[in-house]
Amino acid sequence: MLVTDRFTGQSGLTGIGYEGHDMESFLAQLAGQGVSLLVDVRLNPISRKRGFSKRALSEALNSAGIDYEHARPLGNPKDNRAGFGGSPTELSQARRRFADELQTSAAMEWLTAIADWAAERRVALLCFEAEQERCHRDVVAEAVTAAQTRGVHRLG
Repeated sequence: MLVTDRFTGQSGLTGIGYEGHDMESFLAQLAGQGVSLLVDVRLNPISRKRGFSKRALSEALNSAGIDYEHARPLGNPKDNRAGFGGSPTELSQARRRFADELQTSAAMEWLTAIADWAAERRVALLCFEAEQERCHRDVVAEAVTAAQTRGVHRLG
């Protein structure tokens, strides 16, 4: 389900988890929201769910007219994932730990690039989890919004 629209119109940022989707419903959801770029924020873009590993996903998106980028530096470390499904305290700790991970130069470059893209086009952040608030992509979306607000952009 697409959630958390951070901007409006045909530009902006949204998030999508492919949990509960097949490729047809996933592409329809993206098209319905006017998404023209999907940024995969999984650390490892592999999936046991048919069609959602990097190459197959990229090809399906391309055939639907949607660009694909894999932002590995925005992936959540494996040992931090359980906290996103845990108690409110565990969730808060996992979110804080992941926010610290976003302070690397590689992550900051991606956040800036996504902020720039979202100023021009509709961008969706992708991970598996359907519930945005229980996924690290929500922390990524907040960081992109902060970069957009600061006006720290690199064009090109």
